[in-house]
This record gives sequence, structure tokens and C-alpha cells, in this order.
Amino acid sequence: MTQAVRYRTIVKSAQEPDALAFALSLLRAGQVIAIPTDTVYGVAADGLNHDAVQRLYEVKERPLDRPIPLLLADIDDVWHVIRSFPAGAHRLARAFWPGPLTLVLPARPELPPVLLAGGTTVGVRIPDHDWLRELIRRLGHPLAATSANLSDRPPARTAEDVLEQLGGRIPLVIDDGPAREGEASTVVDCTGEAPRILRPGPLSEDEIVRVWRGEESARG
Repeated sequence: MTQAVRYRTIVKSAQEPDALAFALSLLRAGQVIAIPTDTVYGVAADGLNHDAVQRLYEVKERPLDRPIPLLLADIDDVWHVIRSFPAGAHRLARAFWPGPLTLVLPARPELPPVLLAGGTTVGVRIPDHDWLRELIRRLGHPLAATSANLSDRPPARTAEDVLEQLGGRIPLVIDDGPAREGEASTVVDCTGEAPRILRPGPLSEDEIVRVWRGEESARG
């Protein structure tokens, strides 16, 4: 997969007064941009725009058989993108959102097929990052987002890391300093009778299992 379009990549601080509006205008135009999150920097597009999600794959050189998760602003938004929310998964969301936890749940059929990579599930997360959540609220759609690096390369922890890998491939990088966690989220498959860790991350398996079972209500 190749990325033919070249951009003069602009870097804007998240504290600049026009940063949010500028990012929003690009997302509404179907563009792909780099964003700060609480875990690592992400590269994102309008999650309900098929063509924009397709561009996201091209920017990252990501294989089309690897689905892309969605970032949401608030827990009630989950119902716009999933078909069911098992009790254990709901306990995990209440305990660890906003935060470094991605839940894999049954996807609503109207989501762009390219986002799901031919599957029937979708990863969802609410990031612990106020600027980013406000961007998602104003967009009015979930963000399709994955780490801001070329496929199978190390994740970006700073805006400079993003430019090193994706400079010229995207029009905008929003800089909010080093990512707080510095590690991608824990990914948990919640479609079975017990939680299954698909990607280790900041949350331990023990924490996940205890909350899933209702033995703990929150981290720590």
C-alpha cells in the first residue's frame, strides 16, 4: 500500500486558540491528522467516513486485515457504535474510562466495513485527554484512531516522533508535549464469557479480571 499525496505537515500546539477548530475542519474534510492522547500519539480520521478511514490505512501503511479502534468522548456514546455491552465490560468501562483501556465489543453493522477489517467487532476507548475529547464532541462522530507511526514501527510518544515517521503524509500534528502514559492502551476482548487480553498495556490482567468479576470497582 502506498501513500501518494505529500503534505507540508503543520505542527500546532494544542494550546493555540485556533488549534481545535483547525483540526476539526480537516477531519470534516475527510483528512487524517495526528493527535495527542493520554497513552501515545495517535493518527486519526472521522470514524464514520469510509474514505477517511481508508486514507488512515494508507498513511500508516497498515494491512487492511487489521481493524482500527474508535475513540469516544463519553460513555453514552458507546451505544452509537456497539450492539451489546456485557455487564463485565460495563464494569471495566466504569472503572477505567477515561483511561488506557480499549474494549473489543460487538460492532453495529452500519459502521464502515473497512474500519472492522471484515470482522464483526470494534475496539472502543475513552481517552483521558480533555482537549481530544472536546474535539470528538465537536466532530459529532467517533474518531478512528491508532498509534501515530508506520505499521509495525515504535509508537510515537511526542510530536517530534510523529514527524519522524509521518511527516509529509498528513497535513497536521497537534502537539501537547510528551504523552503521559507513553504506552499504548490495554486491549481486552469482551465478547466471551471471560475477558481476554489481546494487547498488554498499563492495566494488568489481574486488575481486569477482578473488575470484570465485580471484585473491585476501580483501579488501585
